[in-house]
Amino acid sequence: MSIRLRLTAWYSGILFITLLAFSLAVYGFVHLYTYDELKSRIQQQYNKIRPVLRINDDGGTSFSPDPSSTVRMEEADLYVQSYTYHNQKEWRSDNMKLRGLEFDVPSISRAGKEAGFKMQNVAGYPFLIYQDFVYTQDNEVYGWLQVGAYTGPAERTLARLRSVLFTGSLATLIIASTLGLFMARKSMKPIQKVADAANQIQKGTDLSLRIENDGPQDEIGSLIDTFNGMLERTEGFYKELEDAYAAQRRFVSDASHELRTPLTTIRGNVDLLHKIWEGSPSERPDLDEETLKQISVEAIGDISDEAKRMSRLLSDMLSLARADTGQTFEKEPVALEPLLEEVVRRASFLPRKAEWHTGDLSILNGVYVEGNRDYLQQMLFIFIENGFKYTPEGEVRLDVILYKGQVGIRFSDTGIGMNKDEVPYIFDRFYRADQSRGVTEGTGLGLSIAKWIIDVHGGSVEVVTKRGEGTTFIVWLPIIFAPPLE
Repeated sequence: MSIRLRLTAWYSGILFITLLAFSLAVYGFVHLYTYDELKSRIQQQYNKIRPVLRINDDGGTSFSPDPSSTVRMEEADLYVQSYTYHNQKEWRSDNMKLRGLEFDVPSISRAGKEAGFKMQNVAGYPFLIYQDFVYTQDNEVYGWLQVGAYTGPAERTLARLRSVLFTGSLATLIIASTLGLFMARKSMKPIQKVADAANQIQKGTDLSLRIENDGPQDEIGSLIDTFNGMLERTEGFYKELEDAYAAQRRFVSDASHELRTPLTTIRGNVDLLHKIWEGSPSERPDLDEETLKQISVEAIGDISDEAKRMSRLLSDMLSLARADTGQTFEKEPVALEPLLEEVVRRASFLPRKAEWHTGDLSILNGVYVEGNRDYLQQMLFIFIENGFKYTPEGEVRLDVILYKGQVGIRFSDTGIGMNKDEVPYIFDRFYRADQSRGVTEGTGLGLSIAKWIIDVHGGSVEVVTKRGEGTTFIVWLPIIFAPPLE
């Protein structure tokens, strides 16, 4: 097998392993995140159910969830079933009756082993069910309560993700292998010239033959120069011709080994080099090898910058996952005045209907917080965008307060506001204050992410709101002081 085929096989194998690891990581994260969110939602709703005893027609008693819990479950697209063991009475929510669904109920002796989450196929539909005992006041087993969610959309999404990852990885592997073979052949061409020249000299008697080298003095150029020097010596020492050929073979072997490093770099910039080298003569600029090398270095720099930017975006998307696992981020002293000035400037370009005003930020001169600049900026934009969304007319304002070693960043709007009894839930995931706010675009995750960022920074948040008059958020962060900014 030739060197170019071996190199292509090696690089294709490495790429295959990398794509496989990446695809497994992506699929595993999406699968874990999807079902963790669903389990959390089911568990929260399960814990809110209050069992109610009711008298049956035969005078016996059984239990079922209270009506308010049932309505809330059905609105959340959850299915509830209860079972009373002593009289074998079963109760199902209306959405289960309507669809003819019924969860399997284990015997009381086997139920203890099946408590918790369980995947179950019900009437041909996949469900994720949380189930556990219901106890009397005397801590005796009274019944069995089950709350389930239909997982069909999640299963279909994961199936499509598997298809996309497989197809994309296969296409990438084929393209990379083809381009890798081309690049290996292109890179090995100068070495082939050396081999051809050596073969011609071996068969003939013309020792004045030399290999022209019009490229840079890289490993291949060094090989050519060395080979030409060898021929000069061979021409003067004909008797040492056999030794010269042996030296040539050693040089070729060493050069092949040294080519591995530059070939690894070239593989990362295949697309750009392919466009330059394979363009039509009228479109392709007349570039020497040194200029081409400079273009390649610049392209790799651009690719590196894009990789860093995408890494930051992914970090943002994983914010909630990190919050779930208790992870934090690196913190350092952050100057608040330039940070808020930059946020204010960029916020003025956001789409909005309300007027955008800011207070005096100069009091933050020399004020620092121990934190992460990117996450602090993300938190500020969450509150600003929240004010813009829920203020169809009026104004949104940002100002700051310094009080007892803390800085208060106040976001106030004259929007639709909320009822006071809704405030304890606004930082819950997916919570939307009411139906009128529900028509506004958003996932209901922004304030949850903001609260996590505030908590990690050791801060707190206050909320003042009134229906129809607006809402004010005050984010308090502990500060450190430094000399005033120049």
